[in-house]
Amino acid sequence: MNWNKGIRQFHRWMSMAFTAFVIANLVVMGQGQIALVIGLLTLVPLLLLLATGLYLFALPYAGKWRSGQQPIG
Repeated sequence: MNWNKGIRQFHRWMSMAFTAFVIANLVVMGQGQIALVIGLLTLVPLLLLLATGLYLFALPYAGKWRSGQQPIG
């Protein structure tokens, strides 16, 4: 499997996990309980999403930089 394709797939799965944790957090908060553990667990996929998202964002610029082309903008 291509490295970039694997990162992209991982990013997609982390977005689904993050969405599930946010929904679980809202359900627990709706019951009037403190959802500190679920809230903190939500940060794990969020940080992974940040890291992989920044990597995926930089891919086109890194490709242009390696090929010697000037980026537009």
